[in-house]
Amino acid sequence: MKNGMVFLVGAGPGDPRLLTVGAMQCLKRADVVVYDHLADESILSYVPEAAERIYVGKQSCHHTMQQEEINVLLADKAEEGKTVVRLKGGDPFVFGRGGEEALVLLERGVPFEILPGVTSAISVPAYAGIPVTHRGVAVSFAVVTGHEDPTKPESHVRWQHLATGVDTLIFLMGVANLPEITKHLIENGRPADTPAALIRWGTRADQETYVTTVGEAAEMVRRDGMRPPAIFIVGDVVRLRDRLRWFDRREFRPLFGKRILVTRARAQASALTEKLTALGASCVEAPVIRIVPPSDSYAGLDSAIGKLQDYHWVIFTSVNGVDHFFARLHHAGKDARALGYAKIAAIGTATRDRLRTYGIEADLVPQEFRAEAVVDALRPILPPRAHILLPRAQEARDVLPESLSAHGATVDVAAAYETVPETEHGEELAAQMMDGAFDYVTFTSSSTVKNLVRMLGNITPLQHTKIACIGPVTAETVESYALMSAMTARTYTIDGLVDCIRENIE
Repeated sequence: MKNGMVFLVGAGPGDPRLLTVGAMQCLKRADVVVYDHLADESILSYVPEAAERIYVGKQSCHHTMQQEEINVLLADKAEEGKTVVRLKGGDPFVFGRGGEEALVLLERGVPFEILPGVTSAISVPAYAGIPVTHRGVAVSFAVVTGHEDPTKPESHVRWQHLATGVDTLIFLMGVANLPEITKHLIENGRPADTPAALIRWGTRADQETYVTTVGEAAEMVRRDGMRPPAIFIVGDVVRLRDRLRWFDRREFRPLFGKRILVTRARAQASALTEKLTALGASCVEAPVIRIVPPSDSYAGLDSAIGKLQDYHWVIFTSVNGVDHFFARLHHAGKDARALGYAKIAAIGTATRDRLRTYGIEADLVPQEFRAEAVVDALRPILPPRAHILLPRAQEARDVLPESLSAHGATVDVAAAYETVPETEHGEELAAQMMDGAFDYVTFTSSSTVKNLVRMLGNITPLQHTKIACIGPVTAETVESYALMSAMTARTYTIDGLVDCIRENIE
């Protein structure tokens, strides 16, 4: 037994929600990830920053690394004492060559585990509303490679048995060979008018489903120029799609087919992406800012925490402000009890909800989620000579502290964090936007607007898409760049922004 270990892991067909819990746990502990071309690379977000990532993707007519080289690579990395994850689309043992890799590991004495993945053979038809079996329609199914070399002297597929011996046939990787596949099926007794479907980019938000017949499928692919990846499914179960389709049904998922660029901070999970995806949108996340410690290394915030008993109110303006405040509070060896008799105000329901995770119920949450509304709500209830702590972003607007000071309060502004721009991938993103790749771009703060413009290099790419903003302050920042008027959420929350996009679908 070596010190290292190899996990042969199935990543599923594309929708990251279909990644198994076991696969996620393996990725989180990996020292090395050897991965194929993945339909959704957001799966790699579970991989530790320090882990080595090695792309060995194999696409039609283009192999980054030969299979024999991959086998050796896995064993070599494990023998260095590392935890290696071999990540494959779908399932490792369904045309994934996982068995070949496992045999080499066995020969080298390297321990391994197999973590099956959700195979596209079943999941992709399901997302198209096509069950591979159905009572009274199909009691058997077969999964067949569609990638056989047509120049081989003979096929390894037993067409004479397969064509009529199984109710539902699912061919993987078969677009290029569709003329040969349909020819063999018809020659061996499958009627040409048998229902069939081609499903491209299955389980992704841009999934496309084409219903046809065995006799017409190859001509349809040729005529429409359809390209891989796609699966080909044959059988009477295809007729059920009209009634069972759900993934691309607009009344169920109104944003299906819409591509949305979601700007966010790097390393922060995007609740916005999750909600938009649930409505059918295809989201691409663009980290435009990084959250880093403030330039004073928390000196101001630590000083304020040292005298929390002096404050009448503590006002939190963001989730990040809450998290960094309590991180420093715990760093000082204190907990929520140190807030003493101070009352708490929160701008926004997300900020309020994050406070609850630390055992704090906000005393005040203004109905309008902006700084000016806090002042209006606080003004009647502030004690004389009120002392207020405002832990917030280092670069935040001065409207709130200046307005509170104008009403007689002493305001200590403590930088809890700083947002700095991300600069990677700006040129690539700009090119996509110029090509009309996105229907909408979303902004949840003024800093995301400024930093995306900086990343892109100019405002021109943003003139090729609609813009949705979480609130009027963010919208004002958009308009300051002479961009088209942005649609603005009526309620300044993530849910409000989602509703705004949904209400303005074209």
